[in-house]
Amino acid sequence: MAKKINLEMTSVENREMRLGTIIAWDGSAKELVEKSNYDTRRQKKQGILPKEGEKTGCAGDGGKACRLCELHTPLGQQTMCANSIVECQIGNLTDCILIQHSPIGCAADNSHFNLAFKMGLTRRHKPKQNLRIFCTNLLEKDMVFGASDKLRQAIREAKERFSPRAIFISMACATAIIGEDIDRIASELEPEIGVPIIPLHCEGFRSKHWSTGFDISQHGVAQKIVKRNPQKQKDLINIVALWGTDYFTDILKPLGLRVNYMLDCASYDELAQASEAVATTTFCHTLGSYMATILEQHFGVPQIDAPQPYGIVGTDEWLRAIGKVVGKEEETEAYIQAEHERVLPKIQALREKFKGVKGFIMTGSAYAHGLISVLRELGIEVQGSVVFHHDPVYDGGAEHQNTLKSLIDNYGDIKHYTVSKTQAYQLPQVLRRVETDFVIIRHQGLAPEAAKLGIPALAMGDEHIPVGYDGIVRTGEILLDILARKRFNKVLQRHVKLPYTDWWQAQNDPFILSTNPDIIDEVLHSGSKNGKDEV
Repeated sequence: MAKKINLEMTSVENREMRLGTIIAWDGSAKELVEKSNYDTRRQKKQGILPKEGEKTGCAGDGGKACRLCELHTPLGQQTMCANSIVECQIGNLTDCILIQHSPIGCAADNSHFNLAFKMGLTRRHKPKQNLRIFCTNLLEKDMVFGASDKLRQAIREAKERFSPRAIFISMACATAIIGEDIDRIASELEPEIGVPIIPLHCEGFRSKHWSTGFDISQHGVAQKIVKRNPQKQKDLINIVALWGTDYFTDILKPLGLRVNYMLDCASYDELAQASEAVATTTFCHTLGSYMATILEQHFGVPQIDAPQPYGIVGTDEWLRAIGKVVGKEEETEAYIQAEHERVLPKIQALREKFKGVKGFIMTGSAYAHGLISVLRELGIEVQGSVVFHHDPVYDGGAEHQNTLKSLIDNYGDIKHYTVSKTQAYQLPQVLRRVETDFVIIRHQGLAPEAAKLGIPALAMGDEHIPVGYDGIVRTGEILLDILARKRFNKVLQRHVKLPYTDWWQAQNDPFILSTNPDIIDEVLHSGSKNGKDEV
């Protein structure tokens, strides 16, 4: 069992401290697996220290200094933050309120999240509605004199206007800087308001990667909403997910299971019943392992110890693990065999169409591992990938959560495997060193960047498209449509000028600013000699 998560604390330990998360690295996938030393880190999560003299590689001695060496870049072009992740998680609950205790700028992306929320509700066959997010709109005087009274007013107005089942308060950089005590205000007003008031410590500078925001959101839900005295529902299974289409219901119905999605698009009651489920699983260990671990440790809901449900191998093992937990192993084997007979001819037909095709994946880490598995099932060669961060271990510390090793063991190495936090300026170098006919991108803002380089891009807005056996077929059929527009992208490339200097576009190493930090001064000095700006 992994180290127990402390639900008495309102704050969450950052991923870089808890898991050793990194945001910049370059090499092969196999090399990263070896340097991550997952087994040692997994043992550390389980409280098992290395034996005297035992080599532990980059994983260190199992103490707080456990770190995987990462590249340190002097330039960060763009990113998200934990606060924005809380917006798209807690702000997407159907009958709760999120109050952003922040300047109005922190709420600027709510229009984007509102669109994603409505699309998610449609995919789940739920009534459409808008986000329920308040912002306290901190001004200059609030930064000087404090804004606690503004927050109290917002809480009372939220209760009066919407009668929410729960109210969440998110901390922003500004409120953290001036020391707003959201914990005290939540405790003070909860008896008056009559519903749970849940503080979330998600200020943007808390963590170097936005994925900590998922943990913060799930921590708050587990603290105040999940039932403490559950009545078990033997046919209910938790799926920690985003806004994706409800494909899991059809996948798990043959095993007699009903799906309980969390967090996005969920209601208070759906979150509360998470402790009543027979098990918890996810479409992505990056996103789901924290909540699954809490439910296992504090509520006795086992998490499924299996690879993610992508490709034939991953889906087989995932279904077998679920079948074992619910006591339906024979039924599961019969189901797997029937599914193989149904989908393998379709997959084989797609493989014929994808002969010689090459692809590239640019998404979150564990999700990328699943997508690469699907592409290789389709016979598509994958020479490279960019993942937005790398967790050397997940919270459950389970053997089969090592998704990158599972990918390599079943589908082979990826020569150019880059960890980079949505840095668009690196894309010309990253894509120049591989052959690819298309790019699958999870964060839609990067899709136009690939298109400008003449490469068709699929912005994977529906996260569940590649899940399960049918997910292989769905992905293949969509990619055929994407490949049909290659000529458009080549025309677009001829008419687009990238905003980078000739010097930068001539570089082959996307991390040259990290590996050779003096080069900036050298180029600046050279540029001043020639009377022009070269950087």
